[in-house]
Amino acid sequence: MALKWYTVVVDCHDPRAQARWWARVLDYQVVHEADDEVVLVPGWLDEDTWQEIPWERRSQGLVFVPVPEGKQVKNRLHIDLAPHTSQDRDAEIARLEELGATRVDVGQEESVTWTVLADPEGNEFCVLSSRDG
Repeated sequence: MALKWYTVVVDCHDPRAQARWWARVLDYQVVHEADDEVVLVPGWLDEDTWQEIPWERRSQGLVFVPVPEGKQVKNRLHIDLAPHTSQDRDAEIARLEELGATRVDVGQEESVTWTVLADPEGNEFCVLSSRDG
């Protein structure tokens, strides 16, 4: 038996705001919202389509939960995003910055092929070079 990677949980001060931000970034949709958590899944899925997908093949979701403490140090785990080769990577980075992402230096060299950004609460993520698979 193998376990399924189900969600990534993000600790934050304002789960609703963080979830809305990431939903815009990824084109995900909120499927559950309460004071103690907000859950996102891919936005192109309607409930009927979601139910047709075998459980083990469903995409991972994001869950945002409230915590009292602020972010202290660089994340030990982060999300990598990649545009498709048909997309303009620089335009995608500019879109993220317009949404409130900021560029972050975590010690990466200038020659790397990814860009490190942080979401509005400071959680780092990367935009990789364009991919087609």
